[in-house]
This record gives sequence, structure tokens and C-alpha cells, in this order.
Amino acid sequence: MQEKKTKKWQSTTKKDTKKVNKPVNKKAEKKAGTQVTKKNSRRAPQKKRSSKKINLPKVKVYALGGLNEIGMNMTVFECENDIIIVDCGIGFPKDDMLGVDLVIPDFTHLMNNVDKIRGIFITHGHEDHIGSLPYFLKNMNVPVFGTRLTLGILENKLEEHKLLQNAKLNNVKAGDKINAGCFKVEFIRVNHSIADACALAITTPQGVIVHTGDFKLDTTPIDGEMMDIVRLGQLGKEGVLMLLCESTNVERAGHTPSEKNVGVSLEKIFSSAKDKRIIIATFASNVHRVQQIIDASINHGRRVAVTGRSMINVVNAAVKLGYMNVPDGVLIGIDEIKKYPAEKITIVTTGSQGEPMSALYRMAFSDHDKVQLTDKDLVVLSSSAIPGNEPLVGKIVNEMYRRGVNVYHDTSVEVHVSGHACREELKLMHALIKPKYFMPVHGEYRHLIQHKELAEGMGMSAENIFVSDVGKVIEIDSEGARFSGTVQAGKVLIDGSGIGDVGNIVLRDRKNLSESGLIIAVATVSLEEGILMSGPEIVSRGFVYVRESEELINGARDIATRVLVDALDEGIKEWSKLKELMKNAISKYVFAKTKKKPVILPILLNL
Repeated sequence: MQEKKTKKWQSTTKKDTKKVNKPVNKKAEKKAGTQVTKKNSRRAPQKKRSSKKINLPKVKVYALGGLNEIGMNMTVFECENDIIIVDCGIGFPKDDMLGVDLVIPDFTHLMNNVDKIRGIFITHGHEDHIGSLPYFLKNMNVPVFGTRLTLGILENKLEEHKLLQNAKLNNVKAGDKINAGCFKVEFIRVNHSIADACALAITTPQGVIVHTGDFKLDTTPIDGEMMDIVRLGQLGKEGVLMLLCESTNVERAGHTPSEKNVGVSLEKIFSSAKDKRIIIATFASNVHRVQQIIDASINHGRRVAVTGRSMINVVNAAVKLGYMNVPDGVLIGIDEIKKYPAEKITIVTTGSQGEPMSALYRMAFSDHDKVQLTDKDLVVLSSSAIPGNEPLVGKIVNEMYRRGVNVYHDTSVEVHVSGHACREELKLMHALIKPKYFMPVHGEYRHLIQHKELAEGMGMSAENIFVSDVGKVIEIDSEGARFSGTVQAGKVLIDGSGIGDVGNIVLRDRKNLSESGLIIAVATVSLEEGILMSGPEIVSRGFVYVRESEELINGARDIATRVLVDALDEGIKEWSKLKELMKNAISKYVFAKTKKKPVILPILLNL
């Protein structure tokens, strides 16, 4: 990490919040026409104040991601000529997004208003909150504000994209307040499954808006820093205009267990598996979890090897910044594991979500060049499956069981606790903040609705709760809050190095290719003479086996030949028209014979 690229943001607002009690100058007040009196005495008559309302600037709130979905969190606040952004995360591709690597928000609206953007404020360093920043900063190099570990993780990502040199990264800590146009943003410490997580209190001309980010209430956190309940309660007493609160665990009753519970379970696992190599898969960004794994390994005389690019990057950043304590000689390279007895090794890896390219996936399917799993291994999945990832996780668990590997996961042993607030913690946040308006965020539609019902159960009026969608604008002024129009929003798909070059049509073709295969028809024509010179030749890939379907292939060839000859006889010489006629004819014929719709690719050569 290049620390010289970051700077410690100097907060200039602490003096503003400090009250100065000046002595009363009675003579001066008499001259000014104000009579100083004892308690219960009356002041001298004063002029009536004007009842005319001051028209303060309107404030707009809208999300470009993180609503009706898990991930891709991004919220925008707008006031006249100023825009600030909270988080800029990625989403994970769905099953029907074949070949897509990542999903990012549509930045078009922000690109059209880049001169108004005063900064991006990051709540914490998870991918669904920072993952889109490299793609954003390529086009809009605006200031980014985040805590030390958050920026440490982000710097590795920007370095990979060759953006770190010019990035405007500003290091802040909990308690700092940043002026950003007509906004003032305060960072407030919260607990989460990653260190240095913060909520944000955003002072606007209309009032204070609190954005919780991801949080939970952990009374025994690993780093000893509990959520700043006092500050949140103080904001509630002073008056909060709107609360934006995460909804991920709204379906879960009670409280989220402490992270220290995992440490107790890990100690039991290490004590009972003294003759096995232990491989633990967890989220790379869960620094506290990795620290507990290292602590348990030290207690049992084990060396620790880390594998998986994101895991290596995060551990290196956390150790360098002092968020992890690792004695010399404990961490070893993955290449060194053969130097030690298997029962003296712990491997910490990525892949807890079953990602096909992850280190754990490659281990499970014998594709990892350093680690081969056997019945002498114990694999611990120290995570819970993100909604939608259950089939992927189940796939690698089944494969490991086939190899005789012992597998522990959250359903059998308490090796994971969530980083998100359950219902009672959400109620606490509402009770502390006491907002006038409420917008549930960070969840699928059912989560948002259940969070709305939770707020209503605490006495909030339904008309003051806004269950929104990406791009939908909430406008707040002196008359109240309401939905008011939309901005351009949506998903942009990342495939390799391509950004946005995969759309619905490409996905449809990929889906058709995966389900029904491909037919290629190649013909040579002479446009000058208007005759078919050779072909069409029919090639099938993933549709039917040609040798066993000669009748179907010959029929498609005859149909394509007849259509081309007729079109050339009629004087049609446009390439696109000839291809379209051939494609439609083959498609209709194949569907009539097989009830399938393969992708038809006509190719014409001119002699």
C-alpha cells in the first residue's frame, strides 16, 4: 500500500460543535434594548417575528443499487449543485447471466452530473460496497473518503486497475466530520464483520439523514470497539429527518451472536482435530475471523498458509496497518506447506461461496496446484451462503464428501456468525434514531417490506416510510417528503475487461447456445452473376450429432439452398437480406422438426 497516496483528512468542524459560554455583559445588553432580568421576570417587549417561511434547498435521495437485491450498494444524496455518494459496490451475476463476471450500477446519471459530485463516502471495505469504485473512478476521478482499512483494501484494487497514482483517497476515522458542499458527513463507529465499519450522519439543509451502512450490535467485539450507541442516541435526541437502515437480516428474530462465539467453536475444532490438516474458508474481508483462526493455530502449534488472491491482499493490508497481530514465523507461503507435517498446518482460503474460480473450488475438484484434499483433511466453511449461492456451496460440499473429506459448516457447528443486525438490533437502531422518515435499504423486496412492517410496529406512520427502487427519487423539502420522478439506473455487466458490452441480446444468445446449441450455414455466392456457387454447408455445435441426424441436416441444407437461389433469381443482392432469409428459413424448419430454437449463424462468401 502506498500511504503517501492517502492523506489524513483534517476535520474542521469540531470547533463548530463546541459551545462557548461567554459572560453576560448587562450594560451592553441594555444598550441593545434587551433587559436582563431574574428568573420568572419578563423581558422587554420585542418586535414580532415574521411568519414567512424560509425556503431551504430541497434534498433528493435515491439509490443506484442495493434495493430489491443483495449487493451493489450505492446511494446518492443531491442538493442544488452538490451530490455526495455513499458506497459504490458490485453485485454478483445471477444464474442466467452466463459468462458474466461482475455486475455494477449504471453510472450514466452521475457521469452527466460529474461537476456536482463532492465525494464518495465509504461505510466499509466489503466488495458489495467498494467493488465498483475502480470502474467509477476510471471516468470520474472524485474524492473518496474512508477509514484506514477500507482504503487499504481499496488501494490494492486500484493498483490492479492502474488507478492508484491519481486517486484522491482521504483517510478518515470515526468521529470525523467532512464538509462537502451543502452537506456535512460524520463517520460513526459501528460493528460489522469487517473492522473500521461506520455509519454516516449526513447534515443537509432539511435536517440530518442517518445511513447505517451494514451493522450489528456486538457487545464483545474482537477489537474492543463497540458501536457508538451514545452518538446515535444523541442524534436521535437532536432530531433526525430520515433513516436509511440495512435490511439484510430483518427476517431473523433476536440478536446476532458475537464474533467471539466463533473463536470458542474454532478452539473446540482445533482441539478435536489434532491429527488433521485444517482448511478454513471464509470471507477475505473478515479480518477478525482470520485473526481468530491464526490465534487458534498458534495455540495448537500450527503454521498458517493463506491462499486466494483476495485473501492474500486483505491479510497483507490488515497486518501492515496493524489490524491483525501475527507473530513472526506463523504465516508461511502456500509453497512451503510440504515442509511441515500436515497436522501442523492451517490453510485459510477463499471460496466459501462456492465460486467456480476460487481456491477452495479448485481444491475440491483437484485443480489446485498446491493443495490436494484427502481423507486426512478437515474443511471448515466459516460462512453462510449468500442468497442464490446455495447450489454452488452445495456442489463443492458434495464433492468434498465424495473424496472422504470431513466438512464442518454453519448448519452443523457454530463456525460463522452474521455481520448484520437481526430484528431486535434493528428495533434498537430505530429507537435510538427516532426518524421522521424511513427508507429501508440493502435487501430484496421481501426484506424491505418486512423492515417497513417492523417500523410500523414501532409506531411509525406508513406514509412516512418509503419502500423504493433503484432510480426512484425521494424529494424532501419544507412541505414534507414524497416520490418525485426517476433517474437513469440499472445494471451494467462486466465480462472480462469489457464493460457494458454484454446486454440482454448477448445473454439471450448465450442462453440459447447453452440450451439448444448452434447451427452454422456457410454458402458462396456470386452477386455479380446472381448465382449460388457452392453450399450451403451445415455445421452443428451443441445441437445434434450430425452423423446421427443426416436427414435433419440434409433438410436444412435443401431449405437454405432453395431460399438463396430464389432470392438471387429475384435480384436480391443485399448481404443482410440474404442472411436473414436463410436464417429464418432454417430456424422455421428446425423448429418444426425438433421444437428447438438453436442459434442460427448464416455466413455468406462472395466470389
